[in-house]
Amino acid sequence: MNAANTSADPAAALHRLLAIMARLRDPETGCEWDCAQTFATIAPYTIEEAYEVADAIARDDTSALREELGDLLLQVVFHARIAQEAGQFAFADVAHAISAKMEARHPHIFGDAADTGQSREVRWEAAKAAERAEKGATSALDGVALALPAMMRAEKLQKRAARVGFDWPEPSGSAAKVVEEMDELARAATPQERLDEAGDLLFAAVNLVRAYGVPPEDALRAANTKFERRFKGMEALAKAADQDFAALDLDAQEALWQAVKRNEAPDRQG
Repeated sequence: MNAANTSADPAAALHRLLAIMARLRDPETGCEWDCAQTFATIAPYTIEEAYEVADAIARDDTSALREELGDLLLQVVFHARIAQEAGQFAFADVAHAISAKMEARHPHIFGDAADTGQSREVRWEAAKAAERAEKGATSALDGVALALPAMMRAEKLQKRAARVGFDWPEPSGSAAKVVEEMDELARAATPQERLDEAGDLLFAAVNLVRAYGVPPEDALRAANTKFERRFKGMEALAKAADQDFAALDLDAQEALWQAVKRNEAPDRQG
């Protein structure tokens, strides 16, 4: 189905989706699997769909993006339906809540507040801090979601701490901390000590990357992509030479790695 064949009425399209979910969750005539789901069992699918949206964007695949956005919207509708059945809230409450939040966070657009020239990030974070305070937050770190990927959560925790002055003034401080944590990991004697020190090292590395203004998640994602591309290139070179890549010693594999790097465009040889 292409865009020309879809309804031009978003309200009607959303009403149809809400009706489908209500029917799927009907305890007598609905789908057994859908009826059995809870917030907790659906949550992993919600996270997965968000990542698939990001993947479609990264691949610049607009057709896939449309489909994945639909899958993600279904997750919102699913959670809202479960809540409605429990008498907690409904989809309309979700939509009204985010609408009110967006208007409150943009008072210079939707209200009478003057635009004081602050950056978007300053205005946004000030509004979010006020919202957290209204909800009873007592720490600068309150409200950083536990379910975030560990690296993203580390970055958010560090940014929150930095806003109240707890941060190295220069990257050199972060770099020294990375070296310190590397030494402590090398000296760790037990599995628990190694786990603790490995975590400290990764946390320090996130802080160092952040000090240079680089989003750690983006950097690692790019590194993963580069490693995957180069590793597959090594395998291809070995196959072309009628070699078993896994049987090659490390020196031979390293030679293939360097060959792949030399064959890449200059802007991809980092």
